[in-house]
Amino acid sequence: MAALETIRKKFGIGASLIIALGLLLFLVNPSDIIQTIQSASSKYDVGKINGKSISYQEFEQEVKELSDVSEMLTGQSASGEQAQRQTREMAWGNLVDRYLVIPTIEKAGLRVGQQEQIDLFIGNEISPVIASSGLFMDENRNFSPALVREFMENVAADESGRGLLLRNYLQNAVRSNRYNEKYTGLFNAASYVNSLESQRAVEENNTTANVSFVMVPNTYYPLDTTVVISTSEIQKFYDAHKDNFRQKATRDIEYAVYEVSPSVKDIEAQSTEFTTLYDEFVSADNVRAFLQRNSDRQWSDAWVKGGDLRFVNADVDTFVAENNSGVSPIYQSGDKFFAARIMETANIPDSVYVRHIMLQGADARHLADSLVGVLGKGNFSTLAALHSVDGDNAVDGELGNLGWMTQNAMIPGFEPVLSAPVGKPFVITTIYGTHVVEVTKTTKPVVKKKVAVFEKATLPSKETYAEIYNKANILAVRSAGKYANYKAACDSTGTYSRSLTINEGTDTYGSIDHAKEVTRWAFSNKPGKASGIITVDNNYFFVVAVKNAHKEGYAKLSEVSENIRTELYREKYSLKRCKEVADQMAGLGSLEDLAEKFGTTVSTLSDISFSTNSAPTTEPAFIGAVAAAKEGVISGPVAGIMGTYVFQVNGRETGAFYTEDDAKAAQTRMDSYHAQMLLPLMMDKTVDDNRARFY
Repeated sequence: MAALETIRKKFGIGASLIIALGLLLFLVNPSDIIQTIQSASSKYDVGKINGKSISYQEFEQEVKELSDVSEMLTGQSASGEQAQRQTREMAWGNLVDRYLVIPTIEKAGLRVGQQEQIDLFIGNEISPVIASSGLFMDENRNFSPALVREFMENVAADESGRGLLLRNYLQNAVRSNRYNEKYTGLFNAASYVNSLESQRAVEENNTTANVSFVMVPNTYYPLDTTVVISTSEIQKFYDAHKDNFRQKATRDIEYAVYEVSPSVKDIEAQSTEFTTLYDEFVSADNVRAFLQRNSDRQWSDAWVKGGDLRFVNADVDTFVAENNSGVSPIYQSGDKFFAARIMETANIPDSVYVRHIMLQGADARHLADSLVGVLGKGNFSTLAALHSVDGDNAVDGELGNLGWMTQNAMIPGFEPVLSAPVGKPFVITTIYGTHVVEVTKTTKPVVKKKVAVFEKATLPSKETYAEIYNKANILAVRSAGKYANYKAACDSTGTYSRSLTINEGTDTYGSIDHAKEVTRWAFSNKPGKASGIITVDNNYFFVVAVKNAHKEGYAKLSEVSENIRTELYREKYSLKRCKEVADQMAGLGSLEDLAEKFGTTVSTLSDISFSTNSAPTTEPAFIGAVAAAKEGVISGPVAGIMGTYVFQVNGRETGAFYTEDDAKAAQTRMDSYHAQMLLPLMMDKTVDDNRARFY
């Protein structure tokens, strides 16, 4: 230690740390330290693909690049949760392609060369990725290789880097698509069906049997105590079918949840406040401003009729349907309060047929006013062809036609068309430009209104919030971080505790969304632990306890032994019953005698075939036995899941309803299924997806 102190003084703390680390490695097994470091670092990985760890930073960079590309392609940013989820899925798929799929395909000897990629861009075999992207369409909406060349030539001049990003995206997408086409084609070619196999399939599907049979039902409960399943049999089954018991990491938890909902006192206070504001609502000159200041529901320009406001409040909807003007009384529904004021009434059609000329640029408004003045009968499409920047809309074959619009399916900013007169052009401005608009026809107008809805939900007061928090806190304190204490505290406080098995992706608990924080806590703690208060959406208080933890990998034998026991019991029991039936068949000459012996009846089935069209409700063992049995002879018994079968084939018929085309179609479906299974099978033991930890 004295030597260490001397070194520290002379060379500083850095040297001390180096020597201390050396002493640590001397005292502790280095492999243990490495394993600990790897374990800690893996917590920050979103997964592993074909042995390659994917860090959170790498994945986020992939997501960002895809988001930028998506914005370039669509003109919109992926801001919504659903859009972000889709982008993350695409990013993960790209990484799987990069690190697993393409290397696996290349190991099979397949390649996509540089010249081939050029051909896929601008050659004789354009990739569907390029042709369907919409980026390289000419003025006639046809794919243009010249536009692709122009794009590729100008990429280097784009200082923003966005062009390069888009080019790389397209190149990777084209390359990946080509690899998958080749690999799928290789598998499809390998599933070649020769003429003899095809002929056999046609014969099997066209040959049907008419069968009489007796089914002696299996009775699984109460259990037959003579059927014994040993521990060694369970172990043997587990070892032979271990892959069936692979599992994702899960946690068995129990939790109590306290919802922060308004008290009776809170609702009474809100009622008083709403009543006070109601008089102002009735007399307000600027209703839009009043709602903006005081209402949970803001002003809407929508025209409504009876039934349209049911989702708001049934009483409000009835008032609007029965009145053309006026203000409703105050309505209460639970902890919410409503009032409605009819602002305007008019005859408005549900649908209008619209055409337009869209203009852009500094002189757009002046040109629009001029066009309104010269528009006459029959020249709208001609002027649209000369001036409109919208060359894509030509509904019913006439340029400029947008077609039928409804209030719920309309270009933003086009709302005035609903009340516009037929055949009279006018000008409106939207985010897309300046439009000369004309309504050419409408559905029959009906009475509709514009309605201001004053709505206010009761919020829990500070006192209510504190009271509910205190209840949750009592449970958390009494739990003192332990599962056993949590159970005792639930009993002593009369708290209802829910049980649930969760995985790392769980973020919904019952009807409560956005509860991922609860899941993160459960996966960060060992069985036997209980949490403090976990707040969700500032509206729910959770107290959680971890009962059991199931690691990713293979389920323990102890966890699945009862399921295995049940399956083995069914197998043994059905074979035992089959032997009992065989023993009791001796001396019985007909199916009727057998049915009487076992207290059942003789049943019949027709059109049974050993084919792709066989009835799904018929047991496979029975179908197979029927296919091999002789006609006119009692056959069996056959052990099935539902019971034991004894049967007689009464006759067989050969039809011609199943053709070679049907056989080819069936093979095509099988090829499609195989193609769909390629990626899941490839990923089965090579991909660990831990994204649920982060999103």
